[in-house]
Amino acid sequence: MKAKLLTTISIFTYQLSISQTEKVLNGKVISQNIPLNKVEVINKTAQTSTRTNEFGEFSILAKEQDSLLFFSKDYLFTRLKLTLKDLEKNYFIVEMNQKAEELENVTVARSVFNKTEIKKIANNKEEINEIKNRKQFDEVTSKVMVYDGQIKNGLNFNQPIFDEPKKKIEPRDDRFKKLVIASCPPDFFSENLKISPQEKEIFLNFCKADPKSKTLLEKSNNLELLDFLYAKNEEFKKLK
Repeated sequence: MKAKLLTTISIFTYQLSISQTEKVLNGKVISQNIPLNKVEVINKTAQTSTRTNEFGEFSILAKEQDSLLFFSKDYLFTRLKLTLKDLEKNYFIVEMNQKAEELENVTVARSVFNKTEIKKIANNKEEINEIKNRKQFDEVTSKVMVYDGQIKNGLNFNQPIFDEPKKKIEPRDDRFKKLVIASCPPDFFSENLKISPQEKEIFLNFCKADPKSKTLLEKSNNLELLDFLYAKNEEFKKLK
C-alpha cells in the first residue's frame, strides 16, 4: 500500500514540476505533409518568438497553459494552448491551412473543338464567403469620396470668375486596416478583443490615429501588431 502511495505521489510531483517549469518544445509546422519554412512561432505568454527552418522545424521554451501563435503570410493564423500531454511529446506537429486567396488560383484549359473551360476554385463555403467579404470591403473603400462642401459647376462669388484648377481629393489611406484584416483571424475582434461588429470600424480608426500604426506598417511584425491592438483595446474601452 505504501509503495503504491509513493508511486502516485512521485507521478503527481513529476507532472506538477513539468507543468510549472519551462522546457524546450521541439516541433514541426506542416501543411498537407509539406514542411513550412520561415513560419513565425510566438510564445504569447512568455513574449518570446522564433522561426521554422527549411525543414519546418522549430524549438522554443514553453510550459503548460502557454499560448503559441503561428504566423505566415500565405497561411491562416493558428493559435494553440499547450497542455501537459503536448509538453511530454518528444516532437510536436502543427498543421496550418492555406489562405483562401491562395486556394482560389484559376486554371483555364481550352479545347479547340468543344471550347470547354475548366476552372479550379475554392470549394469551402467559409473560404468563399471570406473572399467575397474582403473583395466587397476593397471595392467599397476604393470608391469612397470625401465631400468638400462645393457645388459641382457652381459659381464662387468671392473670387473672380475664371477657371481654377480642380483640387485633387486625396484617397483615404486604408493600409493599416487591410494589414489588421490580413493578419488576424475573422473572429479575433469578437472573441479576443470582445468588440462588436458595429464597433469594429470605429476601433480601427481609433488605432489608425495612433502614430505607432505607421511604424507597424513599415515593420509588419505580427507580435508587435497584436500587442498594439490589445493595448489600444484597453484605451478604447475606457472611452465608453
